Parts: sequence; structure tokens; C-alpha cells
Amino acid sequence: MTREGPLPAAPFHADVADAPAGAEAFWLTTADGIRLRAVAWRGGRRGTAVIFPGRTEFAEKYGRVAARLVERGLSVLVIDWRGQGLSDRYPANPMLGHIEDFRAFQLDVAALLELDGRLELPGPRYMLAHSMGGCIGLRTLLERADFCGAILSAPMWHLQMRAATRELTAKMTRLANLAGFGNRLMPGTKPQPTAIAIGYAGNPLTSDADVFAWCLGQITRHPELALGGPSMQWTYAALEEMARLYVAPLPRVPMLVMLGSEETVVSASIIRSQVAKMAEGALLELPGARHEIFMERPEIQAAVWKRIDEFLSAVPARRSRTPAV
Repeated sequence: MTREGPLPAAPFHADVADAPAGAEAFWLTTADGIRLRAVAWRGGRRGTAVIFPGRTEFAEKYGRVAARLVERGLSVLVIDWRGQGLSDRYPANPMLGHIEDFRAFQLDVAALLELDGRLELPGPRYMLAHSMGGCIGLRTLLERADFCGAILSAPMWHLQMRAATRELTAKMTRLANLAGFGNRLMPGTKPQPTAIAIGYAGNPLTSDADVFAWCLGQITRHPELALGGPSMQWTYAALEEMARLYVAPLPRVPMLVMLGSEETVVSASIIRSQVAKMAEGALLELPGARHEIFMERPEIQAAVWKRIDEFLSAVPARRSRTPAV
């Protein structure tokens, strides 16, 4: 994305977002030519929250989260990662979650933060990341000094699987890619979106039936937002990135990490051990919560936002723009 010329407008489906008024959607172009969508809510003077969504997610799904942040005096910026939402998708199969290398997401981050500068959003800047966004976000915190603090929901620092299964999966997906099958659906996953494929009963995402129905309604009304299961290459790339991050030095940035007691998607034990090693990390464990902590029941949300308020009040407003490690 260049700094010359007007910012091209993108669509935003306000009819399903429950978002605050004033949403502005833009098209961005990354350094490698991928078109992305980003949505901003300007006007908050307390700082800017930059949302890193999880796999399959899109800006509209964070409309209610944006409303909470705007109520707190923050401006908000959210991205559709490459391969999902309204951003450019894998051309051969737009419903397939596919990426060659997770480090490509850092090009998306760079384009998003350039937009932040063009919009002149106020500092300080806070990261708010969920699941896959927490994996991308950890890499960002290691390589950039743009954030004064981070709030991570069930970060994807390892998937919930036994070490032997993880090793076998990594070998299998690597071989599949070498054999030219990396762009095929990962065995055991579905080509349809999770909400459609499994329904509410026994879902690993939320214990709130109304929120589940709201999320399902978003992709039913606007199917272009939906995404199915990941490819074998996505799985291999994710495992590789998580392995790299596991042995990397942890960022020296204030971090609030949230984990549900009913987490079954990402590794709770790895999250606990990583936070325990952080110089400025805090862990909030939420009884009864599943993977989608920001999409949970009202009583869980009350605990979440109370702790977020405490975190935002305690984080220093300014940090040096030097490397975060």
C-alpha cells in the first residue's frame, strides 16, 4: 500500500455486525500484492486497539468487541487476514484455509499498521488478538515495537494434541506438500465452516447458544465471509511457526492472556508455561469458558472486561520504539 492517493473504500456488513456507528472499511495492498480488507472506528482519544482475529474470522464478527472498546474511549482497527473474510483468498478453492508460510502474515501486519499511520489513529497502541491471531501477534511483538501492551484470547501457541501426534502430523503434512497435495483439505476437518459443520451441540467454541446463533447468522446471511477447514499446507505452516515461536525469546511487553477452563482447541498447558516465563505476563483463567472467550456468556464477559479495564489502566502509555525482546 502506498501513501499517495485516497484510501479505496471496501464493504462492511453492518447489518450483521452489531458494531458501533462510524465504521470505515478500506482495501489495502501488501508488499507481495495481496488485497486485504481492514475496518476502522476513529474518534477514540485514549489510544487504539488493533484486533488480530483468529482463523476463519472477519471484521464483522468483532463488531460487538469493537463496541466495547469504543465505549472505553479507544479507536479500533481490525483486519481480515489473507485467505479469509473479504481479503484475497486461495484462488483454486476460496473456501479452503490455505497459506504457504505463516511469516507471510507479517506482511499483512505491516500493511495494517501503515493504514494506522495514514488514518492518524491515536497512541498508545494495544494489540487484541484471538487464537491464530495470537500466534501472528506473538511474532509481531518479537519483531516490531509498535504496541505498548497486548491482550490475547486463547492464543494458538500450540494446538491441543499429544507431542507424538504433533510430530506425526508435521511429518505427514510436510510429505503431503512435497508430493503436491499440500493444497488439499486437512484430513479430519470439514470443507464447511465449523458452525455449519458441527452445530451448537458439543461445539468447542462457546457455551452461549445465542452468540453461536449470531455468528452462524453472519455467515448464513453473507456466505462470502465464511471459510471452511484448513489445508494440509496451512497445518504444516502453523506447526512450523508455533515450533519456531516456542524456542524464541519472549517479548518484554505487558501481556494479558486469557484462557477458558473448557479449552480444547489450543494447548492450555503451553499457554500456562509460556505466560509463567514472561517478564510482564499475566494469565486470566475463566471457569466455564471455551475457545471463543470474547463470544462467551454475559457473566464470563463481565469478568473479561473487568480485567481488561484493569490491564489498560496499568499499562504504561508510552514505550520506546526499540526491539521488544
